[in-house]
This record gives sequence, C-alpha cells and structure tokens, in this order.
Amino acid sequence: MESLQFELVPDTPDTPEPAELVPVVTGYLQAVPEAAPGRSLDVVGRPVPIFKKPPLLESHGPARVIAVCNQKGGVGKTTSTINLGAALAEYGRRVLLVDFDPQGGASVGVGVGPYDQDLSVYDLLMDRKVSVHDVIVPTAVPNLHLVPANIDLSAAEVQLVGEVARESVLARSLRPVLNQYDVVLIDCQPSLGLLTVNALTAAQGVLIPLECEFMAMRGVALLQDTIEKVAERLNPHLQIDGVLPTMFDARTLHSREVVTRIYEAFGDTLLHTVIGRTVKFPDSTVAAKPITAFAPNHPGATAYRQLARELISRGAAR
Repeated sequence: MESLQFELVPDTPDTPEPAELVPVVTGYLQAVPEAAPGRSLDVVGRPVPIFKKPPLLESHGPARVIAVCNQKGGVGKTTSTINLGAALAEYGRRVLLVDFDPQGGASVGVGVGPYDQDLSVYDLLMDRKVSVHDVIVPTAVPNLHLVPANIDLSAAEVQLVGEVARESVLARSLRPVLNQYDVVLIDCQPSLGLLTVNALTAAQGVLIPLECEFMAMRGVALLQDTIEKVAERLNPHLQIDGVLPTMFDARTLHSREVVTRIYEAFGDTLLHTVIGRTVKFPDSTVAAKPITAFAPNHPGATAYRQLARELISRGAAR
C-alpha cells in the first residue's frame, strides 16, 4: 500500500456540500468514453444495473436474517441498519430490527428510548420465560419493528459463557417470529465477541459496511476469518451478501483508492451502491428518524432505497 497517495480535505460540516458530494451511486458515476451508450459506470468502472422498484409481496415470511457487522466502530453499521430497514419497509417488506449493541444506537435512531421499555434483547437472551413477542415494539415507520437494547446487554457476553449452545441463543430466540417478517436486520456491536458470533449464527447473510478510509480496511481480514469459522462450525448457510462502502468523499483520491482496493479484495461482493458523507445522517439520528422519513428527498435517502433494491435484486432480501 506504500504507493497510495492521499489527499487530505478539511472537514467543514458547516459549509454547503458541493454538488458531487451526494450519497448515491449516480452521484459518483465516472464519465468514461468507453461506456456503452445509455449505461453508467460505478466508482470502479463496472456497468450499473437498473434496480427497479420491487413488486409488493403477496405474503410475508419466512424472513431472511442479515447481520450488519464490522468489528470497527464508526463505519456506519447502525446508520445502515436503520435506513436500510426503513427503505425495505417502504417497499412493503415487514422488517424487524434487532438492536444487538449495548449502546442502543438502533433503538434511539428509530425513536425508541432503550430505558423506556420493560424488556430488552438482554431479557430475551437470558430469561427463558421471555418470548420474542414480549420484546418487540413498533416504530413510527410502518412495517418496521424493533427489538430494543440497552447497556444491560453488555453483561450477556459474560453470562452466556456458561450456557449450553451459547452461540445459538439468539437464533433460538428469534425463530418464533421468522414467519411474520420478510427481513430481520441485526445491528451488531463493534467487536467479534460472543454476541457477534450469536448474530452470525442466527443469520443467513452478512452486510459489511466499510468506511472509505485506509485504516478501516485493516481489520476486514479478521472479520472474514470469523465469518468463515462460523460458517464452517456453526452455520453452513452463512454468506457475505455485500460490502457497502460508506462515508465516501468524491473530492478525495483517498476515497476512490480505498473503494478500488475493496474491489480488488472482494470482487463483485462489493455493492454498486455507495453511501456518501453528509451531515444529514447525524441530523436524522438527532431527530430519531430514518433519513427516509427525516429528509425523504435527500440523496442519502435515495441511496438507501437503491441499496434496498440492489439487495432484493441479488436475492439477499425478499
């Protein structure tokens, strides 16, 4: 990586963003003369398919479970979980968000106070008398429900060690409601501990948000190794559904180089959708709404709708 050249751009969130800084694939398409007429190319030069609006489902379930996972913090896991879930719900999918991070970010991000609930995902894991039906709460977004979390969940990592089949506790807990939803999104904590292994054991797919920064790429090999071990020993159905570049800054060589390196490492597992850097995402978090509700016409909302369509077209979501 010594040959990389990096261009530092000052962070100026109070100034208007330039036109090209929009978090949607079409904002980053490169004008390549060799592109076929009418076709656009993504950041790494691949033709971008047209992801059509998916048809409504005639019936719901069984759900496909997707773990949104990266052991590095601050890469957009919670933001992506919330906004992807909201976008899928817009397309008529019944979505269950499982907040599996003791920080409770996904709960707060959809307007559910993690300490306002009598029960949380911690009770679901540790108390056999608690059913998942008891823990699920509705959100303000139609078709979007939540299993909330709070700091109590941090104790589960230690307490689960003595449990029989401790890696499968979450999978067993979610099983009763899988036929009632189309997609279950698990917002994992930024670590590769027992809670994350539980999420990977419960899931069929993994979505890896990866910040477009060189340092964010360093731990991906360890994450891949963990996914492979879980698939080999605990969950043979587990696969990587996609790698999602986040916090992309079209003004910098750094971001473009990182996406190129991601493509070299992951091939077509790299999604066409790219999520850009914008102050609207933290603003929507403060408002406790997905960006699709907070700023429905913003390019960030458009990007997550495109991500939903892309995952459905890949068969990674119903």
